[in-house]
Amino acid sequence: MEKMKVEIWSDVMCPFCYIGKRRFEAALEEFGHKNEIEVEWKSFQLNPDLKTDPNININEYLAERKGITPDHARQMNDYVTSMAAEVGLNYDFDKAIVANSFNAHRLSHLAKKHDLGEAAEEALFKAYFTEGKNIDDKQTLTDIGVFLGLDPEEIKQTLDTDAFADEVKHDVAEAQYLGVQGVPFFVMDRKYGVSGAQAVNVFTQSLERSFAEWQQENPKPKLTVIEGESCTPDGDCG
Repeated sequence: MEKMKVEIWSDVMCPFCYIGKRRFEAALEEFGHKNEIEVEWKSFQLNPDLKTDPNININEYLAERKGITPDHARQMNDYVTSMAAEVGLNYDFDKAIVANSFNAHRLSHLAKKHDLGEAAEEALFKAYFTEGKNIDDKQTLTDIGVFLGLDPEEIKQTLDTDAFADEVKHDVAEAQYLGVQGVPFFVMDRKYGVSGAQAVNVFTQSLERSFAEWQQENPKPKLTVIEGESCTPDGDCG
């Protein structure tokens, strides 16, 4: 069955991306044609030059990056934590490990190859924001991949080489071409873009508008039916 595509650019270490994921999922669950929607996750790096350092507190990292005090950084993270709680997510920034997300994105692309892209995003988000795991650590990524059902040898081959590096870079370049300034960024049928962790109703309205136009451009075939004896799903035969 042909489906309308929704592409989502995100970064594993972006707190609003996980929140946006939950809000989009809520909108999709309410959407009457959700089975005709195909979701594809795309890679984006907020800080591609970031050096992984488990010894740096996330508040210290944020303070240095933004030029603010650690207390201000903690207040910002507390605010995001409360936002996450509203959609059922448990953020623990005290355990969060400052890590470059490039290898996590490569694992995500491996998972996408096996139709496990969405599951990989969920597992990586949870690992970073809730479980305090190092998403740049090979063993951590291997454990996540095995949990998803990926072959351990294929995971090892991926992480020990530069496999899927080009795919990650292509996603980032594609985002730049589309004018994406930040994530999460949702592109519906390559016509409408929704930036940020918007409210559920914004996603719902965007889905309805883009899907209506997609249906007009991709009409279902009209059949000329010759009637005869048949049975219907409710058991009526005649």
